[in-house]
Amino acid sequence: MSVQWHVSRDALPEASRLIIERAHEEMLAGNLDDRRLQQVRPLVRASWERSWRGRVGPETPPEVDLGREALEAYRLTHPLAAVMDTIRGLLLPGTSEDTGVLIAIGDQAGRLLWIEGDRQLQTLTDDMGFVAGANWAEDAVGTTAPGTALALGQSVQIRGAEHYNRLVHPWSCTAAPVRDPETQQVLGVIDITGGPEVVTPQARMLVDATARAVESELLITRLRARHDSPPRVHIASKTRASTRATLHVLGRDRARLVSASDHEEAVIELSARHAAILLMLAVHRQGLSAERLCELVYGPDVSPDTLRPEMVRLRKVLELRMPELVPESRPYRLPMPLETDAHDVMSLLDRGAHRVALTAYRGPVLPESMSPGVEEFRDTLRAALREAMLSEASLDVLLAYADIPEGQGDAAVLRLALEMLPARSPKRASLVSRIERAESG
Repeated sequence: MSVQWHVSRDALPEASRLIIERAHEEMLAGNLDDRRLQQVRPLVRASWERSWRGRVGPETPPEVDLGREALEAYRLTHPLAAVMDTIRGLLLPGTSEDTGVLIAIGDQAGRLLWIEGDRQLQTLTDDMGFVAGANWAEDAVGTTAPGTALALGQSVQIRGAEHYNRLVHPWSCTAAPVRDPETQQVLGVIDITGGPEVVTPQARMLVDATARAVESELLITRLRARHDSPPRVHIASKTRASTRATLHVLGRDRARLVSASDHEEAVIELSARHAAILLMLAVHRQGLSAERLCELVYGPDVSPDTLRPEMVRLRKVLELRMPELVPESRPYRLPMPLETDAHDVMSLLDRGAHRVALTAYRGPVLPESMSPGVEEFRDTLRAALREAMLSEASLDVLLAYADIPEGQGDAAVLRLALEMLPARSPKRASLVSRIERAESG
């Protein structure tokens, strides 16, 4: 049987909200002894202090740690994947798209793996970075129900302005950790997010009960599997842990290649040429002939003989630190998926998470590279970002875009921002001046 969510009276009255907001400002200013902080719940106050001491940004969206492909692969192997139907059945009514709440399931590190529920709410929360793959641990985004529940190992409710990050102040949430039924190690976290209805005592009891039901189901499934499975002869085998590789190319002339497994992480700073080659192989995952890869990296009318020595050098670099990424030939292609931070930005734009995408966009793709393929990909990402800003972004995100090099002299962007500004906004005069400079230049 699933719960029916009903909106209750405001869980954080106006007077209390103002007190908490003022106390929050004192915390951010480092005034830890201010008397107003004593009016904040001890659990919240302690979490704020951990966040402040950890230099967590109070208005920065969380980083997306898992791109689309890595997220999908990780979901398949995560223990909570097997109990998602149970979670949905207990927390979401039959028509989950208009419930008025969201459920989020995260791993033990605070990375959100599944977000389901009210579609309209998903559209609104995407902009603050509440998206699958994002890191909502307390040391990444500050005080929230999922992150603080994991930090404390117990269920937690956070109401509106109690969140450390101002972007989350319109929302409330309740979360509880899920533990391995045998080892008691934390496997992940279950969170419900919405309005005041999700921080009632009944909501906390429901989330706690759901976590316990999930743990019971995991245990029963294991016991049945042991009972039904015939004895097996175990043969020791040397298997390689699953590996994820990411190429960081935004705002960097020397790309950074990161390969991370469950046990270790390797990092390589690549030359400009090697960066261009790997980026092209990441973009063209089906593979490229020597002639086509040479054209994308060096330009037309260049013999593939120019490319081959560089490929030999690249293979030697990878063989030492990341042998799993050594390119195959005929055609040239990578033996495993290689994500890029540029593709992550595109994925965020596709999901409507414009604020997070803009934060993740750290500059043009390999800005100094003159490889034709890199230039084309650079322009594609720029165009996608600009189109999303012009067609879908909120005013504050559009203004933030207008402050980065890509948007500073863009008259269309500045004009749209001017149209969206309130008539008496003090920002209008500055925008008018910037528009005049952009159009005259």
